[in-house]
Amino acid sequence: MQFTKDSFYMTLLTRLTSVNPQRTVTLNGTTRPAIIVAENELVIPVEPLPDAFYIEWGSVEALERQTGSRALMAMGCTISYHTLGTVQSGVDRGRALAELDTELLSICQPQHTEKRDYTQAPSLDMGTGISWTTPKFSEVTGVDARYKTNLAPRLERKATLSVLFFPEVNIL
Repeated sequence: MQFTKDSFYMTLLTRLTSVNPQRTVTLNGTTRPAIIVAENELVIPVEPLPDAFYIEWGSVEALERQTGSRALMAMGCTISYHTLGTVQSGVDRGRALAELDTELLSICQPQHTEKRDYTQAPSLDMGTGISWTTPKFSEVTGVDARYKTNLAPRLERKATLSVLFFPEVNIL
């Protein structure tokens, strides 16, 4: 499953660099595209960084009604993000969130890529692909600044999707 996770992440990372090269974050002293997989980080900030996409992996299951020894699997994925807007008053938070929504839709298209082994350089094509469903967006939620110091109210959203893949092992 790790090859699937890595392939999805690297695909979105590469696409974000093309769609908006200015969408970056500085994490652990390194500036990079603003896609973060929390389980891969050495130190996770207490507060998620604004204007960044956070990938979290969910449950995994074999899809029903299949034949053969390699079951098609589905892995849940949640991508969360929030914004404070681009000005101190936060009056453009809605526009900033809409820009993040649009970027997420853009980097999720097309909804497939090859599965690669990124444990070696250059990466190795695993001979299969992965695909994913269209992101399903949650309602917009926000945090009231009265309860946090030095923060403007933020707008946040989560998008969920399923990543479909064949595992590296046969399932009887």
